Amino acid sequence: MARNIQSLERAAAMLRLLAGGERRLGLSDIASALGLAKGTAHGILRTLQHEGFVEQDEASGRYQLGAELLRLGTTYLDVHELRARALVWTDDLARSSGESVHLGVLHQQGVLIVHHVFRPDDSRQVLEIGAMQPLHSTALGKVLSAYDPVAHSEALEADRKPFTERTVCGAEDFEQLLDLTRARGYAADVEETWEGVASIAAPIHDRRRMPVGAVGITGAVERVCRDGEVRPELIAAVRDCARAVSRDLGAGRF
Repeated sequence: MARNIQSLERAAAMLRLLAGGERRLGLSDIASALGLAKGTAHGILRTLQHEGFVEQDEASGRYQLGAELLRLGTTYLDVHELRARALVWTDDLARSSGESVHLGVLHQQGVLIVHHVFRPDDSRQVLEIGAMQPLHSTALGKVLSAYDPVAHSEALEADRKPFTERTVCGAEDFEQLLDLTRARGYAADVEETWEGVASIAAPIHDRRRMPVGAVGITGAVERVCRDGEVRPELIAAVRDCARAVSRDLGAGRF
């Protein structure tokens, strides 16, 4: 029988320890609880911290679980399941809004489009499944950045280049946008990524109330906006769609 790798067993035990009981633990606490020498425990913690599985509080020096575990924790939710749960609701959203609908998830420091419903008219359109959108300028990206700690970190670390003169690039201004997104439950992109195009998006949560994606509509500014503001009935439709998909994933009422 193959032997277990001791360092991996210790790392797993360390993550389980940090996952239960106290939110943050010091090096001595961790080493004592696991029966390890401080040097050994510190070496494992340093590796886990480098990989993003563990974070160290600068003020206290104590350790806690890191944001990278959120990414791994949500992978149990297959993208195909998310898409399957959203099919009916996104079709309804396209019909009620008259605009194209996109379903996006975090992927490689951007938004991966995993489902696209065409605008319900006879215009020529291009299927965008598999396309990538930026985190900092699109409505889908801002929603993910506001609700998903991993997306938030990646958006801040990325090169937030301007696509139009309306693109918000500064870190402080971007953080204010994310605060606003969380406060009102949706994000908007009015010519921040593409001239003449506006979009609205809202977050989708799973049964643990963790963000697993975002859904939104995209269309011409003159249709999505009225008097310079995003139309409130479209905001309501997008948020209703996101809530419906979340409920289907077991999130309950928001």
